[in-house]
Amino acid sequence: MSASITLPPDLAAKVQAHIDSGAAADAVGVVRAGMDALEAAEAAKLDALRAKVARALADPRPSTPMEDVFARVEGLIAPRAR
Repeated sequence: MSASITLPPDLAAKVQAHIDSGAAADAVGVVRAGMDALEAAEAAKLDALRAKVARALADPRPSTPMEDVFARVEGLIAPRAR
């Protein structure tokens, strides 16, 4: 797939600065590095979420009934709603 995009001046200047600094050979390299960084950040968030779910599922403590949770949340919200 080939695509042509027009960048706003501030972003075009940042891309050019990366090229001028030698951090990338061309705009494709800048976009590729940006996409790699974005994908890595998304993967890290997903890994953290999966780890959090795994810890919750492995937690030996008994679950709290939904009614108790909602009552507690409503108790926290009610004073602020006044």
